[in-house]
Amino acid sequence: MESILNQEWVKIIIVVLAGFLIGLDIKTHRIKKDSVSEIGSVRTYAFIALLSYVFAKINLYLYMVGYIALLAHFLLFYYSKLQSKKSGILLFLLTSLVYTFGIIILKYDAWFLIVVFIAIVFISNLNKRLKKFYKIFDEREVETLAKVVLLSGVILPLLPRTNIHEYIPVSFFKVWLAVVVVSMFSYIGYILKKYIFKEKGYWLTGILGGIYSSTATTIVLAKKARTSKSYDLFISSIIIATAVMYLRLLGIAFAFNLDIADKLAIPFILLALLTSFISMYFYHRARRDLNSSLNEEEDQNPLELGTAFLFAFLFIFMASLTHIVLSRYGDLGLNILSFIVGLTDIDPFVLSILSSKFNVTAEAATTAILIAAGSNNILKAIYSYVFSKNKIGVISGVMLIILGILTIGAGFLV
Repeated sequence: MESILNQEWVKIIIVVLAGFLIGLDIKTHRIKKDSVSEIGSVRTYAFIALLSYVFAKINLYLYMVGYIALLAHFLLFYYSKLQSKKSGILLFLLTSLVYTFGIIILKYDAWFLIVVFIAIVFISNLNKRLKKFYKIFDEREVETLAKVVLLSGVILPLLPRTNIHEYIPVSFFKVWLAVVVVSMFSYIGYILKKYIFKEKGYWLTGILGGIYSSTATTIVLAKKARTSKSYDLFISSIIIATAVMYLRLLGIAFAFNLDIADKLAIPFILLALLTSFISMYFYHRARRDLNSSLNEEEDQNPLELGTAFLFAFLFIFMASLTHIVLSRYGDLGLNILSFIVGLTDIDPFVLSILSSKFNVTAEAATTAILIAAGSNNILKAIYSYVFSKNKIGVISGVMLIILGILTIGAGFLV
């Protein structure tokens, strides 16, 4: 197939067809807008593409002269647009891209031109969707994301990979890597909740919230459930967030420690399936209410630098505390610590176990993570009742306590 695409006559056909289709797309777009501002007809773009191929095939200097002539033509065209108080240069950009088709297919493979063509069509038809996106987009998130990309791409490679201290068996590199990985897991859920599924049902809120934070999602849903009579729907939504939590923790484990992740895979997958089954049971009982939407408090961006640095501090603290507990009290002390930590935010503790070089076996580490996850389920059960104070809180709380006990039990069986 590759050899056929590289035949000269096939290249000419691809170049001309791509130019023609771009011209057709431009013409269609202009007709819909009732606009008469255009450089030429559909055939014009096919000829521009063919001309670029011929000139590039003959001589690079001739190719450059052709582009200068095209640029001069556009300057005259743009001057006339300015007289009509129009200043857009999209047509010029598209025409310039069409003029590159000839040299692209000569210098690179035909597939590269096809990819460029697809990108042009895709981007040029984004306008309507982008207008809707602009209305809900918070520009501060770009700044936040840029800061984290800077710290991840520039600072992360420069951080030392030796342990911080004898009582802190983890490097600054591992600390910040953990921050980046966990934040990105949370950020995916945050973006999905805020922009992709903004008008969502309660159950979908539970799924997306589980990616972001199952504990925070439980609190939000329990608060909403206080005045609702859709018992089964809220119970299902609260429980599904915990199912996603199991998969989220498993994904983080595979990102940092394959030995521990392999041991966590079976119990976490089984627990996720069981939790999903319970959630689906209540979900099907409440199908008539699934069109309801959730107007919740705005989530905090998980890539905010304040949150990231707090997580880094907690990570180092948990690594130090775990090291001290293990050195003095062994595996039993670690298990007790795991249960206590589960009543707070378990991510820093789980990451310290996965990333640090403790004198502990993979089995003991797996047990500790399962105990922490089970303890966290008990905490969510308490939140579920405290913030709802009705039948929803009671039933979902009982379910979460059962899941917590099963998760802790699984920890002692691995």
